[in-house]
Amino acid sequence: MKNLERIRARFLQDALPVRLAGLAADLSRVASSARHATGGAATLAMLEESQHFIEWTAAEVAPEMGEELVNLQVMLALWRRAWPEAEQSQRQRTLLAVQAKHWSDRVMDLANAITD
Repeated sequence: MKNLERIRARFLQDALPVRLAGLAADLSRVASSARHATGGAATLAMLEESQHFIEWTAAEVAPEMGEELVNLQVMLALWRRAWPEAEQSQRQRTLLAVQAKHWSDRVMDLANAITD
């Protein structure tokens, strides 16, 4: 990931709901990218970026939300590890796309819960 510290500093400038929405958007992009056989490198980079977004955010939310985010971070780490092989399979790419869309929707629910 390019200039991680600069990305972190910029990310942390936003309010917590905005950061969660940014994570949700990243996960939505993972879903979109994973569907295409040519999106392998981009998908891998977004999986990593999403993990960082969680790392920089989880400690600032309620414990239940933090636990959910950390569990998501673990799933993202597993996908990153498996991605070089999984990206060769349309079924695996589709599975990641479906999961990432679900995760994106859930993270948006968390963001909305904070702003309500």
